[in-house]
Amino acid sequence: MSTGALLDIEPQELKFPFELKKQISCSLRLSSKSDGYVAFKVKTTNPKKYCVRPNTGVVPPHSSCEVVVTMQAQREAPPDLQCKDKFLLQSIVTSPGATQKDVLPEMFTKESGNTVEECKLRVLYVSPPKPPSPVHEGSEEGSSPRPSLSDNNGNLSSLEFGTRAYDEPEEKPSEAKTLISQLTEEKNSAIEQNKKFRQELELLRREASKQYGGFSLMFVVIITLLGILIGYLVKK
Repeated sequence: MSTGALLDIEPQELKFPFELKKQISCSLRLSSKSDGYVAFKVKTTNPKKYCVRPNTGVVPPHSSCEVVVTMQAQREAPPDLQCKDKFLLQSIVTSPGATQKDVLPEMFTKESGNTVEECKLRVLYVSPPKPPSPVHEGSEEGSSPRPSLSDNNGNLSSLEFGTRAYDEPEEKPSEAKTLISQLTEEKNSAIEQNKKFRQELELLRREASKQYGGFSLMFVVIITLLGILIGYLVKK
């Protein structure tokens, strides 16, 4: 808190959670320490970049006033988020019962004869808040897993960056399906080949039976063993 003879100003630094193409606001609280009415005026080194409401006003004795500073949407980020912009808040004692309409620019000049109290305020850019942690499986039914997309100043939250990380893995199940399909086709092909070998083996048995009748039992045994061996090799 910046303490002067007339006003307490909080905070001393204007902190903006910087995001590209987003309009961002922060506020100042001016608290009067005087028994009289205090007029104030806010100036900045970059007036086209900021909007101050109100930029002039009157704080009654031992009362407070809030000033909202809004930074216009920026298309480019400064290096390392460093900002050289500054604000100057001037305050003077004014006549009792004065209102904002009674505050004139010339009242804050040396020529007016008023004692002008000045306070310089720095501008700081800070990183935006981190995305919320994922919702646990045990969360209550009906609770919303997603925070609000905007705050009171109309700023979008950073949820959209968190959700992008869940888009890429959707391609992986299709690769698994392709692999399973290939293995199924190879298995079916092996089964068909096994059937053909068994059919050919059966033909050989029949031919052997016609030519030799029941004469060569050893030949039949050898053919049978050969069929078993072929079936085993096909399965492997």
